[in-house]
Amino acid sequence: MIQWLLVMLLVLGIALDKGIIVIPDRYNPWAPISLDASPGPWFRYKLSRLGDDPEACRSVLASDPAQRFSAMEDATVGDCSLTNLVRMQGGEVAVQPPVMTRCPLAVAWAMYERGLSEAASRQLGTGIARIEHMGSFACRNIYGRATGRRSQHATAEALDVGAFITTDGRRISLLNDWGEGAPGRFLEEAGEHACTVFGTVLGPDYNAAHADHFHLGVGGRVCR
Repeated sequence: MIQWLLVMLLVLGIALDKGIIVIPDRYNPWAPISLDASPGPWFRYKLSRLGDDPEACRSVLASDPAQRFSAMEDATVGDCSLTNLVRMQGGEVAVQPPVMTRCPLAVAWAMYERGLSEAASRQLGTGIARIEHMGSFACRNIYGRATGRRSQHATAEALDVGAFITTDGRRISLLNDWGEGAPGRFLEEAGEHACTVFGTVLGPDYNAAHADHFHLGVGGRVCR
């Protein structure tokens, strides 16, 4: 049985290599991330691989001319080591002020922002021009506790988003608009969309500490 399985895998590998069988990139775990396509089942795996390959990660960002970013040097702040850094400004949806993150988070954001204006159009009749955030990097444990595991913020692999500014000038904030009519429906959809891209998504329904923001992180697997 094992021998037949090995033979089948070998035949499949040859067929893929020769182009006899073609797998769409979003279903191919070895294909680069395409920002023009929706996230596939291998998206988070591909994102994790970019964490160890700054050149490939920045190449993915650069594939979208709208994405504004600049490479940064590795750094150590306190006892937190930061690698594969970029200063991210966003693309279709501006990130203001620009924020230092690990490159894979910037790639995830580039993928995420494409659905934001679609959600705003459905729920609010407008697009999203920019976001307001509370930063990415903070060298601390979760919730700032003296003991416990490190926060995703300690490696700049999470972004806290507090409000969305629409193209017609409205400010939709989690603190004031969660559960409130059309703005609340937009925020709910924005959170659901985030769960298709980010590994960790925490918002007002998770706990009181997240009442005023979405925590968007590239690692883990939590959507609450």
